[in-house]
Amino acid sequence: MKILYEDNHTIVVNKRAGELVQPDPDGAPALEQEVKDYLRVKYNKAGDAFLGVVHRIDRPVSGVVLFAKTSKALVRLNEQLRERGFQKKYWAITEKRPPKEADELVHYIVRNAKTNKSTAHANPTKDGQQAVLRYRLMKESDRYFLLEIELVTGRHHQIRAQLAAIGCVIKGDLKYGAARSNRNGGISLHSRSLSFTHPTTAERIEIIAPVPEGESIWQFFDLQAAEL
Repeated sequence: MKILYEDNHTIVVNKRAGELVQPDPDGAPALEQEVKDYLRVKYNKAGDAFLGVVHRIDRPVSGVVLFAKTSKALVRLNEQLRERGFQKKYWAITEKRPPKEADELVHYIVRNAKTNKSTAHANPTKDGQQAVLRYRLMKESDRYFLLEIELVTGRHHQIRAQLAAIGCVIKGDLKYGAARSNRNGGISLHSRSLSFTHPTTAERIEIIAPVPEGESIWQFFDLQAAEL
């Protein structure tokens, strides 16, 4: 577990691809328990440490995850999230070049609970939730393209569904049409940064998550992006 930031009220972790944020019914290990165990040992607590899950990212996605260490922080951060006070940026490696160098995508997301998959529609549909993101093409290799994405809304599988809808499937994302899987079972989508107002100091905090280690394509694009 890699901690990116910690104080008395918050803790931010760089999640590994393939790791759950919260336990599922199958009882697979989850980041939430890993952080609780860390806090219990660090502060020598007899029982479980308090930990509030502020937001989640999909299991195959890596990057920034914010937790609250106090109930006061959890309430205030949840309110901030509802009011869209967070700024979230992702990096995605796609198999094809996007139609434009930069654009704002507006779709209507319909989630299929049985398949755990979302579909992005160009026009309003029954049960569809409006989904908005902005992207820009940052760098490219001979086979792949690096996009930086700013989420305006937070819908189920939003980035994955919206990019697939414009023909830019994320590398390794078999569920949304990728040609092949990644070796680690994850997808090449990384929660790169999170900006939020601290729940007690009101200071604006920005956390940046290093790209996954040991993956040459990520290392290549990280070096390329550093030159911008």
